[in-house]
Amino acid sequence: MTLRTTRHSVTFRLPFSIPGIDGVQPPGTYTIETDEELLEQLSFAVYHRVSTSIILPLKRGGSGSYELIKIDPAELEAALRRDAGMQPQQASGSDRGTRSTP
Repeated sequence: MTLRTTRHSVTFRLPFSIPGIDGVQPPGTYTIETDEELLEQLSFAVYHRVSTSIILPLKRGGSGSYELIKIDPAELEAALRRDAGMQPQQASGSDRGTRSTP
């Protein structure tokens, strides 16, 4: 089994929440990791996504302490679309996000 991991950044302008993550997260830039498995039965290289995770700072950890939490990529995209559609004055404690590419 051959796995590859890719990383990209997303930026939320406003506080957001995603199912599977406890509580509301503050605005900022977050790293997303995607693990994909090579499907070796084919005559050409094809990868299948097996997991998507977000890297969050630990609330009670020291500087540089992080946790990797698996999330549904569709939920992440929905949160990013909500953030892109909201103006900061419209969002009071809501879960909105925008996407930033590296």
